[in-house]
Amino acid sequence: MRIDIVSIFPEYFAPLDVSLLGKARAAGILDIEVHQLRDWTTDRHRTVDDTPYGGGPGMVMKPEPWGRALDAVLAAGREAGPAAPVPRLVVPTPSGRPFTQVHAQRLAAEPWLLFACGRYEGIDARVVEDARQRMPVDELSIGDYVLAGGESAALVIIEAVSRLLPGVLGNADSVVDDSFAAGPMSALLEGPVYTKPASWREHEVPAVLLSGDHGAVARWRRDQALLRTAANRPELLAGRGPDDLDRRDLEVLDSVRVPGTVQDVAD
Repeated sequence: MRIDIVSIFPEYFAPLDVSLLGKARAAGILDIEVHQLRDWTTDRHRTVDDTPYGGGPGMVMKPEPWGRALDAVLAAGREAGPAAPVPRLVVPTPSGRPFTQVHAQRLAAEPWLLFACGRYEGIDARVVEDARQRMPVDELSIGDYVLAGGESAALVIIEAVSRLLPGVLGNADSVVDDSFAAGPMSALLEGPVYTKPASWREHEVPAVLLSGDHGAVARWRRDQALLRTAANRPELLAGRGPDDLDRRDLEVLDSVRVPGTVQDVAD
């Protein structure tokens, strides 16, 4: 996968050279280029922002350097002969759609991603409007809070996407058991995990995990996933009933009375 990133703080992306992502880059699985937005300014101060039309606090990122930057990255990518004629532009912004594992899976299927990292009050809206005429665009939010810029959000999205690529994880089965992964544990948080030693500071690993009974282990893990989801993210269970929860699932949830679930509404 090719990934281009445009930012006024390229140094922010040093973490892309470490851990799994660093290994993926070294192995050629990821081809990542980080670009300095100021390289496409034309004044001696390398200005990338100005006051907002209509008044208000803060500054807005100017369309001219952004337009030239996206044009240049698009042209360079085409010259390099990427697998796709255009990238998918990803704009991290608190006003975007919530980023989920479903988005990560969809983005992982793309051969080329281009990240536009805004700062200040954001990027002039005409930049995205213009980009939509040339490439698909996703405006994504990683949570209901505001950051100083899009760089840390881009790192989150890139890591979530990259770990889904073949060859990035040492054990490909790890993706299957992720929280929010598709399958029988879909939209459930992952339960607690343990490793050796079996006893540590008088805390014992649950006996079922040492039993060798794979069916019992699978059931325990699902029970724990249900309990953790009920405690930390009950909205993920809202509306669930017999069509997607078995009798044991309902018994587990009944023990904690999750508001909004089918068995709670029925009462």
